[in-house]
Amino acid sequence: MELKSRIKALVSSMLTVFCICTAAVSVYAAGEQGGGQAAPAAAQVKLKEALNPDTYAHYMQLGRDWLFTNGPGILVALIILVVGRWLAMWFASIGRKAMAKGGVDETLTRFLGKLIYYALLTAVVIAAADQVGIKTTSFIAILGAAGLAIGLALKDSLANFASGVMLILFRPFQVGDAVTAGGVTGKVRQIDIFSTIILTADNQKFIIPNSTITAGVITNINAEPTRRIDLVVGIGYDDDIRLAKTTLEELVKSDNRILDDPAPTIAVAELGASSVDIVVRPWVKTADYWNVRLDLTEKIKLTFDEKGLSFPYPQQDVHMHQVTD
Repeated sequence: MELKSRIKALVSSMLTVFCICTAAVSVYAAGEQGGGQAAPAAAQVKLKEALNPDTYAHYMQLGRDWLFTNGPGILVALIILVVGRWLAMWFASIGRKAMAKGGVDETLTRFLGKLIYYALLTAVVIAAADQVGIKTTSFIAILGAAGLAIGLALKDSLANFASGVMLILFRPFQVGDAVTAGGVTGKVRQIDIFSTIILTADNQKFIIPNSTITAGVITNINAEPTRRIDLVVGIGYDDDIRLAKTTLEELVKSDNRILDDPAPTIAVAELGASSVDIVVRPWVKTADYWNVRLDLTEKIKLTFDEKGLSFPYPQQDVHMHQVTD
């Protein structure tokens, strides 16, 4: 009861202050409008009307009616705002922890956490406004129209964002992988929400929009622990095929970086226009691919030269005939 009496006294005080302020404003407005000598008289009339007990009682009654009518709604709206904001923060925190445990990229985790928080907070504000009596239907329609306009204006950026989310979630490649994506071959340096940075072998930096990457074929060069080297060695038709194959087998076996399983393939692949083509396909660890390929190519050339095996190249013979009259 004591708390209720204090609340009533506080409300009465507030209404009294409101009435006095209203009276002062009315007196000032009357003085400004009257002007000249009529101003004091008009001000006194307005002051008497404002301080009239019946007018005071009328304003008091209006204030009480407004509080009794809208007070519960305002109280519920405040409770919704406080509790709803806390719940939004709680759900956002749970979402961030779940994504972190699931191995989602940290950048995407922070972004989605904020997205969850502000989406829930918007719903809380709309619910609180509805409790106060504000018509939220038109407000939601305005938000929808604004969202549509923003979406159309930023469709390319949104496409890059959606592609960035797909790259981070599905992980067709990771930072440090050698890839061919968006028409560029190199090592992935950074994956962002809107773009991906790739460094080429000659140290050029390419910033590629994510939508360009997901729209094409993505080749992850070092996704698997092993790779196969594909070489084609051409010898002349006059050379000994058995000697060439035996020489290639010895070169492959002499390199301990070449794996025994799967076994290397050395076979005649094609009888070309000017050469007999032999394929050499050894398997190596992905990290050793280029070193083994370059070393093996050099050894093949040097060894074939030592054994008299030739590397034919396209040539054209021109025969000239003299015609006599």
